[in-house]
Amino acid sequence: MASFSASKKDEAFRRYALSAPPMRLLLSVCTPLMLYQSLQSLFKLIDSLMASHISSNAASAIAAIAQITNMISALGTGLASGGSIKVSEAYGRGDYELVRKRVASIYTLSVAVSALTAAVLVPFARPFLRLLNTPEELIAEGAGYFRVEIVSMVISFLGNVYIAIEKSRGHTRRIMLLNFAVIALKLGLSAYFVYVLNADSVMIAVATLISQSAVVLFAAVTMPRDEGAFRFSLKSVSFRRPVILPVLDVSYPLAAEKVFFNYGKVKVNSMSGVYGGHTVGALGISNNIGGLTTSAQNGISDGATALISQNRGAGKYSRTVKLFYCLLAVNILIGAVGLGIIWFALPWMANVFANSRDTFDTEFRDMIIAIHRYEMLGYIALGLNSAANSLLLGYGHTKIAFIINVVRVFVYRIPILWFLQHYTSMKYEAVGVTMFVSNLLIGITSILIVIPILRKIRKLPDDPDDPDEPDGPGTPDEPGTPDEPGAPDGAEPAPAAE
Repeated sequence: MASFSASKKDEAFRRYALSAPPMRLLLSVCTPLMLYQSLQSLFKLIDSLMASHISSNAASAIAAIAQITNMISALGTGLASGGSIKVSEAYGRGDYELVRKRVASIYTLSVAVSALTAAVLVPFARPFLRLLNTPEELIAEGAGYFRVEIVSMVISFLGNVYIAIEKSRGHTRRIMLLNFAVIALKLGLSAYFVYVLNADSVMIAVATLISQSAVVLFAAVTMPRDEGAFRFSLKSVSFRRPVILPVLDVSYPLAAEKVFFNYGKVKVNSMSGVYGGHTVGALGISNNIGGLTTSAQNGISDGATALISQNRGAGKYSRTVKLFYCLLAVNILIGAVGLGIIWFALPWMANVFANSRDTFDTEFRDMIIAIHRYEMLGYIALGLNSAANSLLLGYGHTKIAFIINVVRVFVYRIPILWFLQHYTSMKYEAVGVTMFVSNLLIGITSILIVIPILRKIRKLPDDPDDPDEPDGPGTPDEPGTPDEPGAPDGAEPAPAAE
């Protein structure tokens, strides 16, 4: 018998995750995560808008540096994602002692990764940017911004791990509310710096640093006070093989996949520079506009990964398949709605981004429109890719997910852009065509890879002997309301957990 137990709220959520109707479970748990990711994307878009208000050069520098910082932050996000998967698996199995040890060990490991990253990169910001072929005019504009972003990024490692652990226990409403507060702080500071003080892009990074520090401060206050198996304690830290090795085995392909994927995007940025430095900025803004749709898909999929992992840990394989199909339907709907809205809103959005303090940049506006007119056609395909990744990660197939995303950039993106640049007369619109073709092909590839995996899952027998299995949602022994006992964060009616 495990020496640790779960709190009543955590146990209630576990029962709900293993028994509620799949679509209801997916929407009730993952809608707050969808809002969380969408707000993150909106926050990036507004950041780009404020940078554009400074100048087109500032917007281009921030867009180029954003891909570089995303590449570096993959170390932390890979650990957070892998940790969440293995914590969710142990949680679904009811092994609360393992849950507590993994939670404490993942937090401790993330501190070490953060410190090492900062020590290596902060002193060598300019050489590192040159190593990645960043245009010199963008280095001159953005080197100071990059240094502050590195510090902000390593602090966010800890915040990402905290959010991943909270997600695995169904505290999605807490994540959403915390993100509301962080974004309000970030945008308020950025607006004050840019529009009141007329500051440069470095102060946008300072606003990010302050807001990310607030997340870590909140985590540091709440983690030791938590209840049950998810409470952080130094006594529970363990780097023994059964505790940490499965986490690292899942995490390193995720980290490598994100590093390679974002390095590929950095490479695409450098290739796009042949059309002028502003093309890099236009591509970054185009990506951020697309993120309003794809981040919603990724938010739903992110939450579904934890749910799939929990049900897999409990031996409920048929439920994981149902969750995948529900996720697929939701992602296709989000992609279609997003495409319809952005199709009509794009000219207006491009006009806003082309309007700086001193001038209206018509060429910059035309670049944004030309690139995103093609990129938006891949929204639905990216929804398919996101759903497929959720199933793969939920079953621990992180190496397959790694291969898919490497193919997306290094097979379907970089070679196509190279071909268009050398064998056609297309100009900067070639970047948009490349984004569309690569996103379409990766959506199709992802589904083709998942089909045989689904066939294997269907052949697995469900575990009929789970001692914690309730009779269904609403069993009398669960805490909650009479209508929906044991419902998680964000569920309707009134939630019982978090």
